Order: sequence, then structure tokens, then C-alpha cells
Amino acid sequence: MAEDIIYFKRKIYDKMLQWKKERNGDTAFLIQGARRIGKSTIAEEFARNEYQSYILIDFSIAPAEVHDLFKDISDLNYIFLRLQLIYRVQLIERQSVIIFDEVQKEPLARQAIKHLVKDHRYDYIETGSLISVRKTTSHILIPSEETKVDMFPMDYEEFKWALGDTATIPLLRNAFEKRISLGDSIHRRMMRDFRLYMLVGGMPQAVSAYIKTNNLSAVDLVKRDIISLYEEDFMKIDESGKAAAMFDAIPAQLSKNLSRFHSGEKTDKTAEIVKAMEESMTTNIAYHANDPNAGLALTKDNEKYKMYTADTGLFITLAFKDKDFTENIIYEKLLNDKLSTNLGYVYENVIAQMLRSTGKQLFYHTIPFAEGKKYYEIDFLIPEQHKVSPIEVKSSGYKAHASLDAFCEKYSERILHKYLIYTKDLKRENGIDYIPVYMTLFL
Repeated sequence: MAEDIIYFKRKIYDKMLQWKKERNGDTAFLIQGARRIGKSTIAEEFARNEYQSYILIDFSIAPAEVHDLFKDISDLNYIFLRLQLIYRVQLIERQSVIIFDEVQKEPLARQAIKHLVKDHRYDYIETGSLISVRKTTSHILIPSEETKVDMFPMDYEEFKWALGDTATIPLLRNAFEKRISLGDSIHRRMMRDFRLYMLVGGMPQAVSAYIKTNNLSAVDLVKRDIISLYEEDFMKIDESGKAAAMFDAIPAQLSKNLSRFHSGEKTDKTAEIVKAMEESMTTNIAYHANDPNAGLALTKDNEKYKMYTADTGLFITLAFKDKDFTENIIYEKLLNDKLSTNLGYVYENVIAQMLRSTGKQLFYHTIPFAEGKKYYEIDFLIPEQHKVSPIEVKSSGYKAHASLDAFCEKYSERILHKYLIYTKDLKRENGIDYIPVYMTLFL
């Protein structure tokens, strides 16, 4: 029996509306993102709401006769007639849209976009994962007539919408912009709500399971299925299994506070795998900025990086993947606000996710101690107004921020704001903005 689909409000919908209005069929809309984040669902929902009719071609299951249509596109009238007969949908000029779902499965359909858009009878929406799209387009002409948009797992505001709460985030944004402290009782409630988001994550199927069952064990099962799916995909990226092993090792690497550094013969191969994992959008990669300034990408070190999962809900399941759900201590400790210091890397992962979902690229920086063996680390850097703002993440012990101090001393002329993201209430003290973790999305 088909699973009931819950349609969640997603921010990308507004971008699609803007595209439809402003481009008026001059480009196709390409949604790029990891698998299971809701690309196909939002594409079909948009088609259903905003057009008189639509055809959804899922190239992962489309019959051979549909694939064959794109081998010769000299007669578009014939192609449109065949599609209408196969899918039993009447297309209406300038009132219908055709969705190419999993477009990476039929590269010739993507190549045809140039001519389909020029024909201008219908609109076109494409969905695909970036890595698959790139891997399957090496022998085709990439159309320039595409509006490409990255889609991520549900951010915290979308998660709140899914739970029926549209008021909290605007109120928090107002408090953030005016630097108003919330007070202990409200802050505690906000943290409790946010910890639930960390546990469930932003994968629509996991959120749906939570809403239906109110059971984190059921949510965990969904997340394990998604992790298995990703691991299968990683084997396609890299048959040696290194990509899958690196993904599985993310919690362990972060818990050791390791910046992975590779040198020698394996550098190029490893860098290639890391790039492919980043393009799959299943992971978020923070690269070391060797000379931190407004142009962070200019001094990016491809051999020094930290890897995060794109969804923190998956991260929590991944951390205890080999054990039963009941042994996953992060669920219990996070829910009860008893997360120990050595589990603070969970917060680092969710902050990476929140920064990335607002379109920011991730960078970090290290400053060696005088003796050279240890170093101060700034967890994240964001460019702001021709300067740079350092972010130090603290899950506890926030009164000491040696890394932030060292960075600010060394690069004082380049700094706009100093941020310390932590689990306490909003405040400003000694030139540092102390930001509760749930307000990260406003940076």
C-alpha cells in the first residue's frame, strides 16, 4: 500500500514562483540536491498548484518508449503527442509544465532542454542530484537555459512549519535583530524545541514519521534506510568503498576534533572523492582558509577540510549505526539536556548545516600554538561587508574562548563581528555576540 504523503511547506517554492513569473518559460528550473530531501515532491506540488496540467516523467522508472523519444528531437510535435498519449494528460500551451524527474537517468532529455525551452510551448522543471547530473553529462551539451537552485534538508524554520508553528521563528528573528535576551524560561523552551529538530533532522520522511508516530524509534528506522541508500550511492562514486567509509566515519572524526589532512600519492584521489561527496550534497565540507579575509575561497586549502553530514538527524543515527536504537545515548541525553562535552560535536554539525542551508560556503581556520604542536581553531568563518566574522562553537564552558581571542588578536583589522554560538541565552559582552544555537539561521 502506498504511503500517505505529507506535503510540507518549503522555501524553495517561493523561488519557483519567482522563476515562473520572471523567466516566463525562457529557462528550465533545475532543482539540485541529495536524495530523499523532497525534490520530486515539491516539483509535483508546484506543478499541481501553479499550472492547469502537468506531466511528470520519472526517468528512473519511465518505459523505454519514453527514453527513446529523446534520441531524435527534430519533431517536437510528435514528442509532445506521444507524451500526452503515454501519460494520458492534455498539455495546454503556456499553461502546462513537464517535469523531468531524476533527469540524470536520461542525459539526452537534459540536452533537449535547449530546444524545448526555445519552442516555448510549455515550462520545464528538472530534478536530480548534482553528482549524478555531472557524471552523466560528460558526453552531452549542457543547456545554458537552466535556472539552477540547490535544495537542502528542511531547515529549522521549515521544521517548525511542519509542526504547525509559524510564529516562533519570526519572533526569534526580531529578538536577534534587536539583541533582546529571551529570559531563562523561554530560552530553555526554545532549546528543548531545537534539540528535537537535531534529533529528528530535516529529511521529509523522518519528519513525517515523527508527526505520524511521535516515536523517535520509528524516526530512527527511516533515517537508517536513508543512510543505507547514501552508502549505496557512494559505492557508485568510488568502488573501493573509501567514500562510504569516510561518510560513516564523520561522527568519529569530529569527536576527535580532527581536521583531515592528506599528502603524498593519495592526495589527488582523496580530494576527488571529497569533491564528489560534496557535490552529492549528502555532506557539508568546511575547507581551511589559509589567509582568512573577505575572499575566503581565494585561499581555500583543498587538502585541509572537515566533513559534516548534510542533515544532523542522520548524523545522530550514523554515530550509533552499528547499535540498536535503544543504545543511542545521544537521543536520551539531548532530549534531557544532558549532552556531555565530548558530544558537543553534534552542535558543530547542526551549525554547519544551518549555515550551509542559508547559502553560505563553509570555511574554518587554525592558528598554531607557539610550540607548534597544538593549535587554536575557529570553527567557521563568514564573509561580511569586505571583512570576515569568526564563529566559535561552544556546547559548554563558554566563558573561555581562547581560539576566538587568538584569531581576533592576529587578524584584528579584518574582523567585522565576533560570534560565539552556544546553548545559553542571547547576549553581547566585551564586543562578542553570544548567539543561542537556534538563532544561527539569522547570521
